[in-house]
Amino acid sequence: MEAAPLRATPRPIPSVTGALRAIEAVLLRSGQRTARRNAWTSVLEDRRRAKDRYDAEYVLEAAATRRPHAT
Repeated sequence: MEAAPLRATPRPIPSVTGALRAIEAVLLRSGQRTARRNAWTSVLEDRRRAKDRYDAEYVLEAAATRRPHAT
């Protein structure tokens, strides 16, 4: 009895993100999906701006506390 040949390229396992997007597509209308994605984009942008503010504050504080060079 001969064994069945093995497949050279197995099917890829769907990612968690892909599965969640598929569920989202079924449960939500396109307008709600767009609104949710826009909200998430805004959250990420707010986090980026907060980090930029923190970095700028750190640089300004370091410059303010630095001693001037003696001449």
